[in-house]
Amino acid sequence: MTTLVYGLAVAGRSTAKFLAARGERVVVADDRPSVGNVEFAASIGAELLEGPDAAMACARRMGEFARLAPSPGVPEAHPVIVSALRAGIEVVSEIELAYRHEQASGRARPIVAVTGTDGKTTTTLMAAAMLAASGRKAAAVGNTETPWVEVLDEPHDCFAVECSSFRLHYTRDFRAQAAAWLNLAPDHLDWHRDLESYRNAKARIWAAARVGDVAVAPIRDESIQQSAHSTAARVVTFGLEAGDYRVESGALVGPHGRIIDVGQLSRALPHDMTNALTASALVLESGLGTIEGVANALARYHHAPHRIQFVAEVDGVSYYNDSKATSPHAAQAALTSFDRIVLIAGGKNKGLDLSSLASQPQRMRAVVAIGHSSALIEAAFSGVCRTERAESMEAAVKTARQLAETGDVVLLSPGCTSYDWYSNYGERGDDFARCVRAMTKEQQP
Repeated sequence: MTTLVYGLAVAGRSTAKFLAARGERVVVADDRPSVGNVEFAASIGAELLEGPDAAMACARRMGEFARLAPSPGVPEAHPVIVSALRAGIEVVSEIELAYRHEQASGRARPIVAVTGTDGKTTTTLMAAAMLAASGRKAAAVGNTETPWVEVLDEPHDCFAVECSSFRLHYTRDFRAQAAAWLNLAPDHLDWHRDLESYRNAKARIWAAARVGDVAVAPIRDESIQQSAHSTAARVVTFGLEAGDYRVESGALVGPHGRIIDVGQLSRALPHDMTNALTASALVLESGLGTIEGVANALARYHHAPHRIQFVAEVDGVSYYNDSKATSPHAAQAALTSFDRIVLIAGGKNKGLDLSSLASQPQRMRAVVAIGHSSALIEAAFSGVCRTERAESMEAAVKTARQLAETGDVVLLSPGCTSYDWYSNYGERGDDFARCVRAMTKEQQP
């Protein structure tokens, strides 16, 4: 069997290396040539096709391949995807390949899985921490920084799998004992052909569910509820005010009673509690964890960087890094967390309507627009508050400092990707933090 792995970022390389190590013939390809690609292909003994004509070269040879494993960054309209589907070649994602190999191993281990527009990584990491605190050897994989195929040979006894729409889009057999769909809002319309394609990809998290499996769904979202109830899985709900898992009398509670007091959480913003409720439902309803383990994990949980992360206070103004907010929906969690905001927003848009960023006018002091979408950001906030444009992160932070007053929050919550100025959202957040900390040094005698 020959597999074409297209796209040599982290997941693509991990997939190619995994298959080659098992004796499968692999051809690797990428639109962008690089010395790193050449060295990688040589290291696993794979043929390499790269450059702007790589997709065309692959299309001419599509009959040689049994399947195509695209990197998550390869959009569904990419010529290599179109060619493969036209030729009747199976297209599979990294999590689908990992799942199939896990099932064929004869020692398939239990899985909990998470999808949604926002909150996936945090909920997945929370679930893995809860499993570990319950005595399990759990690994958080998928759309986290660790592709699932990288850890299949390690001695874990269960997995928490973060499922992006990119990875779910090309699944067929993938199934989890308990799977959650957190929320849905327009996103990744630069990858999916339309919102329906995006939604359908998310719904695939339950597509192979069986009797005895658990579907965890938000009680206030009728559309997601409908998808959950259309499967064979038992449906469990979550919500801040209602649901099987909810906040009640100052505590997170579930069908088995109190889990943990809200005051014991390291951070208790509304979306933090929603994520915690969802992770609790996954771990407890799957039977893989204990209430004690869940509570201990939540009490000790530290949120990952770039997610409403406090950086510093300068002249009575607090600075927060929310660079992970790469869509307007993601930015809403931060925008509803503070009372008076100078917002730094913009970047490379994903084909989304940015006007919803201005849905909290009473909270906005001013906006500093950055990046390729700066004109769209200015238009979204026209008539709402003062707007300024900045041509670098350093300029944006300095402008925000001038606009902010004592007690305000300067918030980097871009609502867009970072790919105009940076290679990823982490690099963008780090640059913001560097600029803020440079101001704190100015204050030192």
